[in-house]
Amino acid sequence: MDDATVTLERPTTEGGERGDPDSGAVATARRLAPLLKAIADEHRLAILLLLAERQYSVVELTASLGIGQTLVSHHLKALRDAGLVSATPVGRTNRYAMCCEAVAEPVRYLAGIACAAQAASEPGA
Repeated sequence: MDDATVTLERPTTEGGERGDPDSGAVATARRLAPLLKAIADEHRLAILLLLAERQYSVVELTASLGIGQTLVSHHLKALRDAGLVSATPVGRTNRYAMCCEAVAEPVRYLAGIACAAQAASEPGA
């Protein structure tokens, strides 16, 4: 994993009054909360994990996830509304992809953490 790929802006308190809700950590938390809420659902997170590797259509996501097309579309809308996923029309369907590498890389990193935690918890580990 390339450490230089993702750069996150650190919250600062410079330029804001103490307790000012539009400065520093509070402002950063306000921007992050909707994104974290969007990925807090198990199906949405699974969609992001798939999209972090390549583009998918709704049909492909439905087959990969084992859930209905209506539910996949519902979750894709929430992810699109949060700005995490983009859609590109191709013929009569859409191809869905992560919005940017800055989102895909942390999603892949979280998947790696989950795999390592599972391996560590298995007997004989």
